[in-house]
Amino acid sequence: MDHTKRPRTEAWFRYADDLGLGPYYLDRAPRMNDGPSIGQASGAEAAAAPSFASPEVLAAAARRQPEPAPTPAPASSIIQVPSGPSLFEVTERIEGDTLERVRKDIGADCARCKLHKARTKIVFGVGNPKAELVFVGEGPGRDEDAQGEPFVGRAGKLLTQMIEAMSLRREDVYICNVVKCRPPENRLPEKDEIATCSPFLYRQLDAIRPKVICCLGACSAQTLLATTQGISRFRGEWLDWRGTRLIATYHPAYLLRNPSAKGEVWKDLQKVMAVLGLKPKAR
Repeated sequence: MDHTKRPRTEAWFRYADDLGLGPYYLDRAPRMNDGPSIGQASGAEAAAAPSFASPEVLAAAARRQPEPAPTPAPASSIIQVPSGPSLFEVTERIEGDTLERVRKDIGADCARCKLHKARTKIVFGVGNPKAELVFVGEGPGRDEDAQGEPFVGRAGKLLTQMIEAMSLRREDVYICNVVKCRPPENRLPEKDEIATCSPFLYRQLDAIRPKVICCLGACSAQTLLATTQGISRFRGEWLDWRGTRLIATYHPAYLLRNPSAKGEVWKDLQKVMAVLGLKPKAR
């Protein structure tokens, strides 16, 4: 298997195992009108078939002549479902999903990826569950890890100023990150960590259904847009995420290091304000 795809594949099977759908085998049960196939059930095996098989399938299997029992599949042909809870990459909206349900599914002691080893608190998200505007960052920093709330350090204070300049309050918007635990030394989240945690972000966004998603920095934009292009290639452009308008701009932490870029970010925020019908806060 391509090692770059393994974390996502394992995440799929771990999630299905959470739902009680495992274990998984390479051979598949026959369907009605199918010809003979490898691993086809005999009459004796039909008697032990699971209750979700239809009566027609059970009857057809029982009428077949007994066949020699198939050779047991080698252990290597069984897809092992890794232990521990996880979640696969959600591709469809979950009807009736809520932020509270997503938080509950993550759990208070999530250990799905290695980031849990050094975290203090899971940083889920904060703000209006019906917000028209959602800001998405990359991951918690030291202050966020200590308080359990996103964007509360120096970069968070700058984000608050940006929000207020748009004539909004933090309580009016929703703020979250791609990963919910702090990466060591504030490094960027790694691919396997993003693959494991980003489905919760997708569910958060689906539950809120905002009018606009504003990605703060390259990590969140690349995650939602499934691209490896640098943020400078599409910053300030209107893009689409599942029918929701998405725009990417520089992360507040970047602005702390490069104050000259604040003007470019303000232009991006003005585009958001135009869509939401907002006017700049009076000075």
